[in-house]
Amino acid sequence: MIASSEELLDRARACMPGGVSSPVRAFGAVDGEPPFLARGVGAKVWDRDGREYVDLVGSWGPMILGHGHPTVLEAVERAMVDGLTFGATCEAEVELAERILCRFPCAERVRFTSSGTEATMSAVRLARGVTGRARIVKFDGCYHGHHDSVLVKGGSGLATFGTPSSAGVPVECTSLTEVLPLDDEEAASQLFADKGEEIALVIIEPMPANAGLLLQRQAFLEHLAKLCKDHGALLMFDEVISGFRVAPGGMTELTGIAPDLVAVGKIVGGGMPVGAFLGPAKIMDQLAPLGPVYHAGTLSGNPLAMAAGCATLDELEKPGTYERLDALGHRLALGWEGALRAANVPGSIARMGSVLWVCLQDGPTPRAFHLVGAEGAEFYGHLHGEVLARGTWMAPSGYEVAFVSTAHDETLIDSAVESFARGLLASRSRSA
Repeated sequence: MIASSEELLDRARACMPGGVSSPVRAFGAVDGEPPFLARGVGAKVWDRDGREYVDLVGSWGPMILGHGHPTVLEAVERAMVDGLTFGATCEAEVELAERILCRFPCAERVRFTSSGTEATMSAVRLARGVTGRARIVKFDGCYHGHHDSVLVKGGSGLATFGTPSSAGVPVECTSLTEVLPLDDEEAASQLFADKGEEIALVIIEPMPANAGLLLQRQAFLEHLAKLCKDHGALLMFDEVISGFRVAPGGMTELTGIAPDLVAVGKIVGGGMPVGAFLGPAKIMDQLAPLGPVYHAGTLSGNPLAMAAGCATLDELEKPGTYERLDALGHRLALGWEGALRAANVPGSIARMGSVLWVCLQDGPTPRAFHLVGAEGAEFYGHLHGEVLARGTWMAPSGYEVAFVSTAHDETLIDSAVESFARGLLASRSRSA
């Protein structure tokens, strides 16, 4: 007999903390209990109980081609026949490295990891090793994984659960981490004036998408690049979400800024667990075995993941792909904006290509995390259950974004708009 989602949830809670492997999956910030997803095809997913949803989560970003894309599946199946893992360099690893570097001309070398967290963690170590400095700078609301140096004011799950940092992270680990507000040149200039000679690295999401979609001004990003150059610090773009999503070369391409280091993940693995960090040879060759900065990983460069990544990037290279994604994202944004107006609910839609955020508050869409009100996330918690019940799978947190894939079409986008519109009306009635 097939277990229901309810039965599986009871079993999961008995053997895993909160019944999950990642906190936001517990649905703690939204109404209802988390369904167990059983399968995905194209732009749809089905839960264990057979309910069908239009998927706007896409495994939190990697599924830019949708679920079960035939080219990706074929590549993984071919690789699987030859072996699941070797702990040794494989041909597909070289091929994916070449594909990544041609999309990021500022870089000459790439090192693979098994997650975005590992990529940013290793890059922070590399920056400290290269510069001989210890202090790093991050920004309030930007999430760079769950390693100790950056797990402070990280948006995303931390914001969802109302904690600025995490228990178990000693103050000694974050004492060398400076946190600045986004969109504030003056604050950045002052920090560099005070501590510029101590700073090894400035790490930023050039398209912050882990505490809402906080789109940054070009001038602000250019200001950070100049501060780093003037003071001998390295600039790192965390493109785990934006890389290959908003353009082949991510925000690095769109801004025209050449950071010293870039971290990528999610899409680069085509749905498999992959991350990577990249940069010029003079920096990256400081990694072992050529240099003194240690990094390793048994499953880094795994042949299945490399094959999936190569197939995904090749599909994205087809003419018109990014234009199509942008058009679908535009259609969804217009639909959601219209639904907000029709329901007389304050809010706006932030969008960069196929990435969107529902901002449920008055005024302009914020560019800094301290301007994001908690009331909107609270209302979203009620809205989420109503939208889910009407057949659209959205992130279970008001601070998270939505993703559109090439598997979506106009009909599915319009269905997601209808679910959202009806859910808004139902949520407004409940809160009235």
